[in-house]
Amino acid sequence: MFPFIRSHVLPMVKLYVLGFKVLLAQLVSRAFRLPVMPRQDGKVAIVTGGGRGIGYEVVRHMVRLGAHVIIGGRDEQEGLAAVRRICEEHKEAKVEFQKLDLASLQSVRHFAQSFKQRALPLNILVNNAGVMLVPEARTEDGFEQHFGVNYLGHFLLTWLLLDTLKESGKRGHVSRVVNVSSSAHRIGSIHIKEPASSCPHYSAHAAYCHSKLAQLVFSSHLQQELQRGRFPVISCAVDPGMVATALYRHLWTPLYLVHNIIACLLYKTPEEGAATVLYAALSPALEGDCEGGYWANGCREMTTPPTFDPQLKRSLWETSLQLVGLQ
Repeated sequence: MFPFIRSHVLPMVKLYVLGFKVLLAQLVSRAFRLPVMPRQDGKVAIVTGGGRGIGYEVVRHMVRLGAHVIIGGRDEQEGLAAVRRICEEHKEAKVEFQKLDLASLQSVRHFAQSFKQRALPLNILVNNAGVMLVPEARTEDGFEQHFGVNYLGHFLLTWLLLDTLKESGKRGHVSRVVNVSSSAHRIGSIHIKEPASSCPHYSAHAAYCHSKLAQLVFSSHLQQELQRGRFPVISCAVDPGMVATALYRHLWTPLYLVHNIIACLLYKTPEEGAATVLYAALSPALEGDCEGGYWANGCREMTTPPTFDPQLKRSLWETSLQLVGLQ
């Protein structure tokens, strides 16, 4: 009984308490408004999960600024519908959909290979797609679903496209890797030996938090490696805040119904949630000394101690390379 409470009930309570605190802070602070961003003509961006929610708003704005945007997503019908809507708004839009299932490492490899065969530059990679509180399940490659989709799929995608990002960046116009994270990382933990989690009492709440922490640790270590090699690429993570999207659809049904009412009244809209993501991806202010980092509501913020642990960062990096078959 006690192990069940510790591994299942406690993570759920922690996440909901954290969510309540974040929502209160969000309500009393002024929402960040994206300033006018420079034109992005000639630039190419990939946005995972760009068919709806925050990702869709990120794609819309980038296209409006003249960027060529590729939506990577699992749902082809949803992705093509998003492309049609954007093209109806902007007749000159350069936007397309390409199939990408982050729960399949083979799909990730195919997506990256198809993109690289086109010999396009890659100036911006927004790792936005994700799952939250899904029932216990494994990816095609046997990883816990949150870890596999939110973190490991994006880890492999970034790694496979890193050379193109490096080649496309230059001083004054560095390439960007933007990982859409969550404040939930603050109550997550990383177990290097079993990063996919094999606890007998599965907790979707804990799994989600762990995956978001892994994403943030990776983002921090990648920035360190890029800085060390003096490559014209920056890596940063963004917390979009509590946003009214379909991400919460796996909440317990009675709670989900109450949540929908609260979300409509108090949460950010997807457009507001996209503001800091776009700022990290496009703002000239992130060039030079203000590189990388963790951003929330338009500001750079401190993260939890694990993201500063050099041994943890190296261990997660090396383990992840092994898990995706790169080492």
